Formats: sequence, C-alpha cells, structure tokens
Amino acid sequence: MAKYLLLKHYRGAPAAVNDVPMDQWTPDEITAHIQYMRDFATRLEGTGEFVDGQALAPEGTFVRYDGEGRPPVTDGPFAETKDLIAGWMVIDVDSYERAVELAGELSAAPGKGGEPIHEWLELRPFYAELPTVTE
Repeated sequence: MAKYLLLKHYRGAPAAVNDVPMDQWTPDEITAHIQYMRDFATRLEGTGEFVDGQALAPEGTFVRYDGEGRPPVTDGPFAETKDLIAGWMVIDVDSYERAVELAGELSAAPGKGGEPIHEWLELRPFYAELPTVTE
C-alpha cells in the first residue's frame, strides 16, 4: 500500500471546468459539494483506502523560527498568494494508478448549478524511506 495526499486548492491549480468560486454558490450547492466529499470518504473507509481528510479555511497565519524568543508571525496567506489550499485527503492505495483514479473521481464533486467542478487536484505521494540493504 502507498499513501498519497490529495490537495484541493482554492487557487493555484489550473482552472476547473466549472470555475465559479465557492463564495458565489448557493447554500444548497455548498451542502451538495460537502456531502459528495463525505460520501466519497465514507466509501473509501469501507475499502480501507481512506486515512484522513479535512477542509481548510481560506485564512491562515505564517510562522517561522527566527532564533531565540517569540517567532515572527504574519497574518497570511495573503490574497495575492499564488497558492491556497482548500483541503486535503490522505488515501492508502495499492498503486499509483488507483490514486489517479480516485483523484479523478473526487474532482467531479458538484459545484455551481450542481454541475461537476472537474477541478484539478494535486496528487502527491508520501515520502517513504528507502529500504535498508544488508549483506
């Protein structure tokens, strides 16, 4: 089994087919989108492929270590930031091909007008340690 991170972007990915920002959706359209995501996760829980997932708020804070004392904090990410993550899901699947298949299915979540978004999802494998070779 291999773990993959599916990243859902507010912006920073190529434009979706149904590219209407969520702040322009009706409450029912938002509910349908979230329910699709929940149903997808529930189905993957049944197959043992779901690990975890969360939606993220668009606002955030950047923090870094800057030596002794209090770390500097900014009120980002800022609107001009190239990339903004909307949420993520971790899956544990048998192959890269299965990860691609599931990412493609998830990209069809409904958006404005109930039409599939066909959004681009970023698929990233978890870094795995190389096997130890013993002689």
